[in-house]
Amino acid sequence: MMERTLQPSGLVAGLRAGKDRRHGQYDPSFFARRTASLVAVALVAVALGALSGTYVGFDFVQAILDVPSGFAWMAVQFAPSLPSFGKLGTILPALGSTILASIASSCTAAVLAYIVAVLGSRTVGVGGPVPLIARGIASLFRNIPVVAWAFILLFSFKQSEFTGFFALFLTSFGYLTRCFLESIDEMGSGPVEALRAAGATYGQIVAQAVIPMSITSVVSWVLYMIETNIRDATLIGLLTGTGIGFVFDVYYKSFRYDVAGLVILAIILAVVACELTSNFVRRRIL
Repeated sequence: MMERTLQPSGLVAGLRAGKDRRHGQYDPSFFARRTASLVAVALVAVALGALSGTYVGFDFVQAILDVPSGFAWMAVQFAPSLPSFGKLGTILPALGSTILASIASSCTAAVLAYIVAVLGSRTVGVGGPVPLIARGIASLFRNIPVVAWAFILLFSFKQSEFTGFFALFLTSFGYLTRCFLESIDEMGSGPVEALRAAGATYGQIVAQAVIPMSITSVVSWVLYMIETNIRDATLIGLLTGTGIGFVFDVYYKSFRYDVAGLVILAIILAVVACELTSNFVRRRIL
């Protein structure tokens, strides 16, 4: 029977580290130094927070005291009233438009991102500078926030549905390209090497090995991207004057907080429903 090597626990490792190396004796000052270091780091963090708050005029104590009254005001003002449900004829079409734009931008970005990921993969890509270019494109589009894309595109396409769609598309494209690259690179190389040895073409390798082995991960990432885009599309709508974000902005600025609260409730229900649906699909395909 083979003996198992037991790894020392954190407590045992700490006790060993607390021993004097010269004499092999327990050193109580080790824990004192460690505690002092942690306390010093905590004090520095508190001091930096206090200095930053003083510089910007933020009263942390008053903010803590105002939290209960703030939540109480929100609960009273944003609670949907019976007359607010009469606005569902305006809210639901805008919410549907936002959801469809999120799905369309995610799926369109997924198709193009998968093509770029396959060509730029280190295992099944075309080689040369393509992998570096693919990762550079993914990093560029992924690291620019969707709000920044919306501001940039507003100057070119003005306030329109296409502006919101394009902003979500660019962010989704960068994010999904990076995710697909990692998923394809982590695949087993056995089927790919077997097809290459059999003389399969590049298209046959992609169709017979890459797609079947990565499709589960691809679907999971696309579903996650749709959930994320539904949340982001609300904020984008505030900037582009479209979708559910625009409806919320109109009623909020009109001091119709009860209708704005109903809009928020509708967004929450839509996001939860989308998450439950995506979780169900993931369980069926994984």
